[in-house]
Amino acid sequence: MKAILRGLSILRVIIRYRLDLLLLGYALPLPVRLILWCMPWRLLVRVRGPVSQRIRLALIDLGPVFVKFGQLLSTRRDMLDDDLAEQLATLLDKVPPFDSQESKRLIEQALKQSVTQAFAEFDDVPLASASVAQVHSARLMTGESVVVKIIRPGIKLTIERDLRLMRLLAKWINATVPDLRRLRLQGVIDEYEKTILDELDLQREAGNASQLRRNFDNSNLLYIPKIYWDLSNPSVLVQERIFGLHVNDIEAIENAGISRQELAKRGVEIFFTQVFRDSFFHADMHPGNIFVNPTIPHDPQYMAVDFGIVGSLTQEDQAYLARILLAFFNRDYRQIAQLHVDCGWLPADTKVHEFEAAIRGVSEPIFSKPLAEISFAQVLLGLFQTARRFNMQVQPQLVLLQKTMLNIEGLGRQLYPQLNLWETAQPILEQWFKRQVSPKQVYLQLKQEWPDLAQQLPHLPGLIHDALQQTANPLPPPHVSKNVPNGKGHWSGLIGLVLVIGAAVLQRIPLSDQVWVAPASVLLGLVGILVLWNRGNR
Repeated sequence: MKAILRGLSILRVIIRYRLDLLLLGYALPLPVRLILWCMPWRLLVRVRGPVSQRIRLALIDLGPVFVKFGQLLSTRRDMLDDDLAEQLATLLDKVPPFDSQESKRLIEQALKQSVTQAFAEFDDVPLASASVAQVHSARLMTGESVVVKIIRPGIKLTIERDLRLMRLLAKWINATVPDLRRLRLQGVIDEYEKTILDELDLQREAGNASQLRRNFDNSNLLYIPKIYWDLSNPSVLVQERIFGLHVNDIEAIENAGISRQELAKRGVEIFFTQVFRDSFFHADMHPGNIFVNPTIPHDPQYMAVDFGIVGSLTQEDQAYLARILLAFFNRDYRQIAQLHVDCGWLPADTKVHEFEAAIRGVSEPIFSKPLAEISFAQVLLGLFQTARRFNMQVQPQLVLLQKTMLNIEGLGRQLYPQLNLWETAQPILEQWFKRQVSPKQVYLQLKQEWPDLAQQLPHLPGLIHDALQQTANPLPPPHVSKNVPNGKGHWSGLIGLVLVIGAAVLQRIPLSDQVWVAPASVLLGLVGILVLWNRGNR
């Protein structure tokens, strides 16, 4: 019932801003067009303002889930006209604020002290107001300039209500449109629910900020503001105030003498560094959260805020994603297709050569072109059609990564449209690839996993010995000792043990197609054989 009531409220907003008129611009079936033409609100509700303004106001009325959707769209200027893009861009930090007295009440309730006791100065006028939280500027008793972030009152109930409606719609789509079941909408909604509810916990956001600050502590690429933990908790966040230029304020960036080309390249480097080096990335990198440091124009540096949404990948996802991207850069479509099957993103019975041809047809037109000449809308449409043809499964754990990549591409287009995304990203990925298979990385991996391996190691020779004896002599004659392998069993055990231990090592090392890995696994196998031989001849 609550979902139905929410659906009716969405319909009310659509009618209020006459967004139904947008549907008449499409080739709808005749009965649907007739129904729309006969609706009574066509005579009762007047159209007020341009369509771009009506869309922005409707998203604000619909709440934070829809505002965030508008935030994502605002970075895709290649898909929108300039007027709509400008309207949606105001959603980034100019959502109507709630009353400042309510802000103070919430702060005092969370900190268990008055605002005048906690801060030397507190600005009643919000510094920024977004879909989930509101920010005020303040000054600590010790003199530092800070910002104070407060969660909007009642926002959790609103989000839960919208999520219930989304689940109802997903069930309806799955039941009525079987072809869309491959999108795994329920899994995507589950992932989104976790993300947006985590964003309501400001102590979690503070922890994310501290982690990112440590990751880039000795780097000039990205600056993360300091967190004041003694004044922060799940309801209130106090952090250092930064003074930077908005990343989409192109005129201010140029007046500061900052190279837009270098800034765009560093943005790509930051993204790939977070994803592949740290496996911990800022997943809400829209222009409202990203600034540029104006004090060092010769060494462009980004400054970031709002860390409520972060993402991470497993080691396996990292490995597959890196190999797919490198194969994509090298136009090795066969490997791309095979990797999609190997990691389970495509059904096991997929005809790899057909998927390879489909990827080639979509990808070839975009290579060696700057962003300004690439229609990513057409590319995404082509990839969607390819996914539909081959029954590709949407991966919920990659939804945040996909969203962040769209943000990065949108920022890059605004800063420096001539940036060649492929040429910028390829060296970063290749360098990460080499580090992952270096002897130092393998040593660090083995060192990290040694406690678990040490517990299992004493049992390994006996288990392997018994398994190999059963393989070599499934039904041993009575006169043959079970403790001494015959010649056939010896050579089968020799080969089998090398393969078993070699495979175990290869499984532990991601991207293990380097030439030194195989000899190393064989050497480990020989050591294991000596242990087994001594045990078998006791």
